[in-house]
Amino acid sequence: MKMITRLQYFNCVVETGSISEASRLFDIQPSSVSRQLVALEAELGVRLLNRTTRSVGLTEAGQTFYRYSQRVVAELEEAKKAVNDLQESPRGHLKVSMTVGFGECVVLPLLPKFRQQYPEINVELELTERVVDFVDENIDIAIRSGRLPDSNLIAKRLADNNFLLCASPEYLSGKRDLQSPTQLADFDCIRYGYAGWRDWFLMDGGSPTRLQINPNLTINTVNGQKQLVLNHAGLALLPLWAVHDELRKGTVIQVLPDFVFSPYDVMSSTYALYLKRELVSPKIRVFIDFISQHING
Repeated sequence: MKMITRLQYFNCVVETGSISEASRLFDIQPSSVSRQLVALEAELGVRLLNRTTRSVGLTEAGQTFYRYSQRVVAELEEAKKAVNDLQESPRGHLKVSMTVGFGECVVLPLLPKFRQQYPEINVELELTERVVDFVDENIDIAIRSGRLPDSNLIAKRLADNNFLLCASPEYLSGKRDLQSPTQLADFDCIRYGYAGWRDWFLMDGGSPTRLQINPNLTINTVNGQKQLVLNHAGLALLPLWAVHDELRKGTVIQVLPDFVFSPYDVMSSTYALYLKRELVSPKIRVFIDFISQHING
């Protein structure tokens, strides 16, 4: 039997002055309480209680041990309460690792509203493209795009990437009409420098076709590509979630809207990843639900 259970029995006997009363409160046989008290004394190597047929009293060693036992049991109950409180309401420290592009374009603008709604959650953010170790780095949530990692993680899709071929109206002004993907080699193309996402593919429903492009600029962030497009540097493949506002304002326009493009040879989505657990912490659940709701709402 666990030591903490023996301490609970011991404390109850001391406080009620009776093995019978302690057994009634714990709904077990008096003999079971007696056996655990004997086992506790044997483990400590000292007598804690003086027993008679009518009463139970503390020895000198028992008086000293009882003061510590009270504190141990009380702190355990306090710890249980603290953990239960965390499960009942969203609070505590939340560490989130996310890709730079999705973080800058989607998550960071939403954080003030999230913090206003959940003021007891302290958020720590890391913007990186590297693979993170959930356990060693105490990561609660990782937001990543593309192929999913191993089965030790649960993945919730946040958004389809829906890459669009984009340019500024100023860049296209005065140039010959771009009517086919085969013409891209005649235009300035801004390539994403992240490994595995540098090529441009035409996704025609069958096998993806790698396109011939003129990558005169390469940059390793989504936001960097967008800034180059906004400053009329050329064409770029950008996910819809990165240019939603710019498309609405007209500072960026979609080029060749009848074609489906991707910087990767399959269509991709962005996911929130977290460790498999029997109980998902409320702070993790509300963060993922909040981001998903405001992206797709």
